[in-house]
Amino acid sequence: MKLNFFLVLSAFLFSVGIYGVLARRNAVMLLLSVELMLNGVNIALVAMGVMVGNITGQIFALFVIAVAAAEVGVGLGLILLVYRNKQAVNVDEVDLMKG
Repeated sequence: MKLNFFLVLSAFLFSVGIYGVLARRNAVMLLLSVELMLNGVNIALVAMGVMVGNITGQIFALFVIAVAAAEVGVGLGLILLVYRNKQAVNVDEVDLMKG
């Protein structure tokens, strides 16, 4: 397969993720959208690494996966904490900076 196919797929996933971040107000959906964006970046990194002929893109993709796993762990922990305190995960309804 050609490199263009993978780059178009990567751009599509990243665009869907950006749309999800901008349009959704549920905190869990925001996390899922960020994961879509990171997966789009991973596809681009691996495709470019294969094009160049070394494993650097795959190594960077592994680091991105590790950061994504940590982000999900911390993000879900924060969402659970906010839900316990406010009984809502809607980003517009939660304003913790007000006393």
